[in-house]
Amino acid sequence: MDQGSTGRLRTLPAPGGYPLSLEDLPPPNTKRWVVRRKAEVVAAVRHGLLSLEEACKRYTLSIDEFLSWQRLMEAHGVRGLRATKVQTYRGVPDPMSSESSEP
Repeated sequence: MDQGSTGRLRTLPAPGGYPLSLEDLPPPNTKRWVVRRKAEVVAAVRHGLLSLEEACKRYTLSIDEFLSWQRLMEAHGVRGLRATKVQTYRGVPDPMSSESSEP
């Protein structure tokens, strides 16, 4: 990992194992948040490449939204960031599941 003169990391290992720098992060105008992009932003904040405030401002995210990504990733890994599984990972019963239906 490489540190700049400010003491902040300039590169860090991304969730996929490759080096990640500010230039490698998703563009600020990102509208479609796939798992990999969310994981990269969470990793960048976790390792000091960006502050929480910088990430939220850069990507127009609320702090709550970013923190939910962080919690899901900590609890379930990168797969927890999948939008299609958000109910499963957040503990919301699946309406199609036989366990959630009443007799």
